[in-house]
Amino acid sequence: MTDRASMQRVFTRPESLTDRETHYCSGCQHGIIHRLVAESIDELSVREKVVGVAPVGCAVLAYNYFNFDMMEAPHGRAPAVATGLKRSLPDRVVFCYQGDGDLAAIGTAEIIHAAVRGENLTVIFVNNANYGMTGGQMAPTTLLGQKTRTSPRGRKPEVEGYPMKIAEMMGIIKGVALSQRVALTDIRLIKQAGSAIKKAFTNQMEGKGFSLVEVLSTCPTNWGMEPLEAVRWVEEEMVGQFPLGIFKDTEGSGND
Repeated sequence: MTDRASMQRVFTRPESLTDRETHYCSGCQHGIIHRLVAESIDELSVREKVVGVAPVGCAVLAYNYFNFDMMEAPHGRAPAVATGLKRSLPDRVVFCYQGDGDLAAIGTAEIIHAAVRGENLTVIFVNNANYGMTGGQMAPTTLLGQKTRTSPRGRKPEVEGYPMKIAEMMGIIKGVALSQRVALTDIRLIKQAGSAIKKAFTNQMEGKGFSLVEVLSTCPTNWGMEPLEAVRWVEEEMVGQFPLGIFKDTEGSGND
């Protein structure tokens, strides 16, 4: 028999997460993303220097789950708040955590101009292709053909336009150091997402400028799916319209 006293714990809660149950729906991947952010901060040993800016959206209560300083910004204004924080406290590691409605709709101007200015910030952009908190309405990232509360016949380009591809947009802006899109549909991709997030923080610590990681994420409740079905939908539908890859990397070769 195994001696329990000699067993080594190999999986623990990151120091940068609080011991608190989250409010997220079953199958939602915000919890995974929170852990990846927390693990990166722990690995870089900067928890006491971090300030996060929470969004208006499903992650509006993120300040309850991260074990470091957090601020709440008005809807879409996280990059503006983060800019003020970083410029006034340049030794801090500042990041925004935003959803598609927060970043790509009401916050479009803020995210683009923060990138154009090359603000030395890290942005975690969670794309679940709908307005999650308010009931599943069409978002700027809703897929062509996707049905939502406000596009019940499916998104049509001649009526609602095309999905906004934020990672590609960031990739053409000179002030951007890193723009990458990742997903969480299997262990390999989760590890890849963690590496991308850690690199985005490292870029900031090295003064390289603006870094954004877009994370394709599930929303089983508003998609009307079981969690595993939602993961397959990301693999089979979302990745087709939002391809994974690096769209800008000042240390790499650009799009891959």
